[in-house]
Amino acid sequence: MADDVAVSDDILLDQVRQLRQRGVPPKQIARALGMSPAAVAPLVRQVAELDQVRSDPAERVLVGCWANPGWSRGLDLSSAPGWAATDPRGVDGSGTEGLVSILLARQDRASRTTVCGFLVDVYCLGVKNAIGPLGMGVGSVDSYRGAYFRAYDVPGVPIPVEVAQHLVRGAVAYAHDLGFEPHADFAAAAQHLGVPTDPCPIRFGRDGKPFYVGGPYDDSRAILRTLDITVGKGNYSFLTGL
Repeated sequence: MADDVAVSDDILLDQVRQLRQRGVPPKQIARALGMSPAAVAPLVRQVAELDQVRSDPAERVLVGCWANPGWSRGLDLSSAPGWAATDPRGVDGSGTEGLVSILLARQDRASRTTVCGFLVDVYCLGVKNAIGPLGMGVGSVDSYRGAYFRAYDVPGVPIPVEVAQHLVRGAVAYAHDLGFEPHADFAAAAQHLGVPTDPCPIRFGRDGKPFYVGGPYDDSRAILRTLDITVGKGNYSFLTGL
């Protein structure tokens, strides 16, 4: 019943929004919807407030933010010990080789959310893939999260959004210095991530040194040539099938 009410509210707000965008004044909106002006006035204000928030996706209410267990493995978090404590697998060595999966969900409307995902190489290449923004119902987020993290034994562990912001944007900056740019879909998804306000406390690379692990779709030879130019032979490590 609650979901039905939320859907009805969304439909009503959309109707008010459409009439408002056409320049229809509040009294005529009330007449068009068969409502009293007093009942329509708070809806018009709510639509105006929602539209202002929705103009900046990063200001929308956070529904959840998750990463794979072991996301901190190999990273220097000595400047952020509280973050390291949230990921015990980063200490016991059961993470993945520098690949971090991050999923972020923000509220769009009362019963709708927007979801974005990032596959981040925190050792070398930065953002290798990005998904979204994808719109879905609030009730679909948990099932999508399970599918997104299906390669792991848990459906993602909660992390503060500030950690996600620093992991993603810090890795992009680190990779840029090494000569690599983020995935083409990064910009659209990053609008929902937001920008951290504090300096990044994470030291990227494996134990502070670039470490390239070859992927099935990488041009490994070109990547190694780039590293030769930007950091020089002997100043990075790599593991590929070459």
